[in-house]
Amino acid sequence: MSQAPIFPGTASPSGRPATLGVMGGGQLGRMFVHAAQRLGYFTAVLDADPQSPAGLVSHHHIQTGYSDAQGLAQLADVSDAITTEFENVPADALQTLAGTRPVAPGASVVAIAQNRIEEKSHFTACADVSGVTCAPYAVIQTEADLKAVPAALLPGIVKTARMGYDGKGQVRVKNAAELAAAWKDLKQVPCVLEKMMPLKDELSVIVARGWDGAMVGFAPQRNVHVDGILAVTHAYESNLPPELAARAQAATRSIASHIGYVGVLCVEFFVVDDGSAQGGLVVNEMAPRPHNSGHYTMDACDVSQFDLQVHAMTGLPLPAPRQHSPSIMLNLLGDIWFDAQGQSRTPDWQAVLALPGAHLHLYGKTEARRGRKMGHLNITGATLADVKATARRAAELLNLPGLE
Repeated sequence: MSQAPIFPGTASPSGRPATLGVMGGGQLGRMFVHAAQRLGYFTAVLDADPQSPAGLVSHHHIQTGYSDAQGLAQLADVSDAITTEFENVPADALQTLAGTRPVAPGASVVAIAQNRIEEKSHFTACADVSGVTCAPYAVIQTEADLKAVPAALLPGIVKTARMGYDGKGQVRVKNAAELAAAWKDLKQVPCVLEKMMPLKDELSVIVARGWDGAMVGFAPQRNVHVDGILAVTHAYESNLPPELAARAQAATRSIASHIGYVGVLCVEFFVVDDGSAQGGLVVNEMAPRPHNSGHYTMDACDVSQFDLQVHAMTGLPLPAPRQHSPSIMLNLLGDIWFDAQGQSRTPDWQAVLALPGAHLHLYGKTEARRGRKMGHLNITGATLADVKATARRAAELLNLPGLE
């Protein structure tokens, strides 16, 4: 499929400026809006929250729910193309919008990412080409499924098929009794049980694919999670063994091509201990949007993941990104806005911003809460040693976990 380019700085047939719409008003939408506006596009955000980070900086803010028919019609009316910043936007809403406007990524591929059962089926189907599959798993939708779970899958992690992210909707279980109790606690919704693998590392790969099938991407990032939430991303040449990185990139491209993906896609992988020096590669999940682990691209690359999101959805050429600096990204959660006694405070930005190569990105959220993503700090430098030293100092100043 091809899509006629929507050029920046032009007008639609109605005479209004070329406008890009986004479903969702969080921080990813905010950074997409900034990228679109730099190219001269107008933007429209659909999000019910009047204080949504993306809505506050957009030309149009449609304050309705994702399934509101009137809101969807309004978004379609003002937009020339539409994307999503959140994988749990209802696929039906994206399908409705696609009836009159280009939508990237499409409803069918977003639906795969919304359901772990479908997602794992897709990864399995890609395995013959990509050479990488997911961890052994079982689908649990009924009592019969629960009783049929092979003992070899335990210990494992039971995950809800829908609406789980940042460690939510997941329970670690050691045996059949704990599995049964966990499924009951999860209200017996459809779930998958994944075999617990001996984890050595975690990584992710971000690619952008156009309407014409052209694809570009970034080198894999090594990630560190704390309590199920991304804490640190290491993005530099020596962060992963080259052969492992190449396999992850090839697998990601295969996964994107298999479903005819259009837009920015992130695929997360586990590196498991299989007895080899570098470890084995297992695909974990995919996100049909820009990803936290790609935030470093805003300061360490000549093209960011959000720039590529704009290019892909509008049919503009996809430039191959070039990373010009080693980088470490530190995720900033609301926890750092509180002291050890739980009293609110302002982080020491004066000291942080005095550090060489420190790039602070705050998301415009008015209330800090523990576990809430409030911003990120990208560290860049001329050498990896410089970057690591600055990142260590920033982590000390902000009392951030996870830096290795």
